[in-house]
Amino acid sequence: MNLIFLGAPGAGKGTHAEILSREIHIPQISTGNMIREALKSGTEMGLKAKAYIEAGNLVPDEVVIGIIRERLNRDDCKNGFILDGFPRTIPQAEALDKMIRIDRVIDIEVPESLILRRLSGRRVCGSCGASYNIHTRKPKVEGVCDTCGGTLVQRKDDQPETVKARLKVYHEQTEPLTGYYKKQGKLRTVHGSDDTAATHRDILNAVEA
Repeated sequence: MNLIFLGAPGAGKGTHAEILSREIHIPQISTGNMIREALKSGTEMGLKAKAYIEAGNLVPDEVVIGIIRERLNRDDCKNGFILDGFPRTIPQAEALDKMIRIDRVIDIEVPESLILRRLSGRRVCGSCGASYNIHTRKPKVEGVCDTCGGTLVQRKDDQPETVKARLKVYHEQTEPLTGYYKKQGKLRTVHGSDDTAATHRDILNAVEA
């Protein structure tokens, strides 16, 4: 099954895509992680994306679409995949429709006040990329990754002013995707909360519906 997870920054797309990926054995494809890896390694694409990400803006379509096309052609996507963070605009969705069939789109809705709390509390391992939250998912030792022992940091795009800029971009450019996929009959809306298990159950029901 080919799935897309939609939702504002901090809605929990990555967390729930990871859980579902393990459960139904299809890969989670996160464009955000791909781009951050490119930034860290200093690739040509990473350099192009850097200015946009640090300002809280979207990476240009031609860069992201190329990354996705290459990724979906890998063998592990033959039985399905979960796209987390793509598409983010109507033109990206139209380009994706020309590449491959999408079966279901899950939109995770979360109040903006909760999103601001989640993102400002998020900490990421600088070594392995594991994600934590000082409010809801604390590491065993403060500032230290449980998985690899790396140092936890607050990403620039999780700082309050950048979060507000990211939410503004989301409402203007990404939120219209809900209407796009609703017209196709593929959209299912799930109300997210800090109760991860309850949200996951709702997502499973939406996928199976």
